[in-house]
Amino acid sequence: MNRTILNSFRPLLGNLGVLLFGWLTGSLHAAAPRPNILFIMTDDHAAQAISAYGSVINQTPQLDRLGAQGLRLNRCFAVNSICTPSRATILTGQYSHRNGVPVFNNLDPATVTVAHRLHDAGYFTAMIGKWHLGSDPQGFDYWNILPGQGRYRDPILYDRDGYRIYRGYATEVITDLTLDALKNRPRDRPFFVMCHHKAPHREWTPNERYRREFATREIPEPATLRDDYSGRADALREQKQSVFHDLTRNDLKLEPPVGLTGAERERWLGVKPDEVEVVVEGQRKTLRGDELNRWKYQRYLQDYLACVQSVDDSVGRLLDWLDANGLRENTLVIYTSDQGFFLGEHGLYDKRFMYEPALRMPFLARWPAGIKPGTTSDALAINCDFAPTFLDLAGVPIPAEVQGRSLVPLFAGGTPAGWRTDIYYRYYHDPGHHNTRAHYGVRTDTHKLIHYWKVNQWELYDLVNDPQEMRNLYSDPKYASVVADLKTRLARLKQELGDTDQFTRELPPDTVDAPPRQMNHRHSDSPL
Repeated sequence: MNRTILNSFRPLLGNLGVLLFGWLTGSLHAAAPRPNILFIMTDDHAAQAISAYGSVINQTPQLDRLGAQGLRLNRCFAVNSICTPSRATILTGQYSHRNGVPVFNNLDPATVTVAHRLHDAGYFTAMIGKWHLGSDPQGFDYWNILPGQGRYRDPILYDRDGYRIYRGYATEVITDLTLDALKNRPRDRPFFVMCHHKAPHREWTPNERYRREFATREIPEPATLRDDYSGRADALREQKQSVFHDLTRNDLKLEPPVGLTGAERERWLGVKPDEVEVVVEGQRKTLRGDELNRWKYQRYLQDYLACVQSVDDSVGRLLDWLDANGLRENTLVIYTSDQGFFLGEHGLYDKRFMYEPALRMPFLARWPAGIKPGTTSDALAINCDFAPTFLDLAGVPIPAEVQGRSLVPLFAGGTPAGWRTDIYYRYYHDPGHHNTRAHYGVRTDTHKLIHYWKVNQWELYDLVNDPQEMRNLYSDPKYASVVADLKTRLARLKQELGDTDQFTRELPPDTVDAPPRQMNHRHSDSPL
C-alpha cells in the first residue's frame, strides 16, 4: 500500500488497536495503568562525567538521585556515535543503514517512529528542545524545537506556527518548556515527552553562575591524555579532534581584538592557537608547548562540566515537579545522551570513534512502580533498544522492522538468560568535521574488534586487561583465535542486521542544519 495512504489511515487503525487492546486486557490495565514516559536526553554527555558512574571530575547529585531511586545500565552503547544518526536510531529502533540516516542528513518525514506508534496507542506525545533531524518532527501532538544545533544564549525555538526567541539560557528554557508541556497535557491520556537539551555540546557555553564556579577548579587529567597512539591504526594520528591541536579560540573562549567584526571576527575565532596570552596573578603571560596544552585541557573541561551542572539542575527540577504532582509512582523517567564523548581520553574531544568513552551512553531510569531502587545491570544494551522498550511498556506490539529489543527485562537487574552477547557498530562520516576515519566493529563482554574498511586496518582490544584501549593486539599471535571468533561474529551481525554496505560508496549530503521552513514565519510575540 502507498505509504501516504497508509499514513492517512494510521490514526484510525491506531485507535482501533487501542480499543481492542483495552478490551483484551482491561482488567490488567485497571490494576496497572500504562506508565507515563519522560525521556530526557542531552547532547554529548559522557558517562564518565556523572558521579553515579564513578566520575572523578564532577558531582551530579540529581542524576545520582535518579539512578539511586531506580536503574543504572552500565553498558549501554550507541551504534553510530554521532548526533543525528543516534537520534534517528532512538526514534526508529533501527541501525543507520536501515533508517537511512548514516550522517547529518534529514530523517524522511514519512518514516514511522515510536512517536507515531505511541500517539496511535493513546499517548500524548511531545518533543521539546534539540531535534537535529532536518525534517520537522512527526507523530507528536506538540513540538517546539531548536533549529539545527541551536544556541546557548537566548535560544530560538520554532513549532508548527513559527519561531520566537526565548530570553535566557538554553538548558533552563528547554526545562521550562518541558514543564509547560507537562502542565498543559490532556489528563485523560498517558504521556510520552521527549526533553532534549543542547548541552553539553560544543562550544560548551555555561551559564554565568557555573562559569564562575568552574573557572577556578583544577580538573584531574585522564591517564591517556598524552597517548602517542603507538601500535594503533592510522586513524588516530589522522584525526582532527585533538584537545591539544584542534580546539579553536572560540572553543577556548578567547576574546577577539577590539574592532574585529563580521567575517574577520569569525576567522579570528576559528584559529587553532599554538600560543595564548593569559593573566596570571596580575601579570600577562604567554603559554606555549606543554604549559599551553595543560591550560587547553582545563579550559575545555571547566566549560564542559559547567554546562553539565545546569543539566543536573534541570533533572532535579523535573523530578521535583513529578513528585509534587502525584506522578512519581507510574512515570518512567529516563536520562541518557545521544552518545558518549571524549573528555581528553586518548588526547581527544568529540565522539565518532568506537572507543569506550564515545561508544558508551549513560542510561539512568526511575519508575517506582516497576524498578526497585539501586538496580543495576551489566547487560549489553544499545540505543536501538529504546523504541521497543517504550512500545513494550505501552502494550504496543514491536514491529518486525525494529532491530532492537525491549530493555524491560533489565529493569529487574542483572543479565537475563538469552540476552545478546555482542553488539555491532558502524560509523560513516569520513572525512567529516574531524577527519575521523570510517569504521565498523563488534564488541563483546570482553573484547572489541575494529575495522577501518577503507584502508583495511584492524584493531583488537582486550577490555578486561586493557580497559583504556591502549594496546592493539590484532597482530599478536596469542590472540589469533580471538580475532577469528570476532570476525565470525562481525560477519554474522552484518548479515543478521541487513547491512549490505549500502553507504560505503556514496553518502547522503549533510542537510540537517539548513534553515527550516517555519523560520520564515513569526509568532505574534516574537521579539524579532
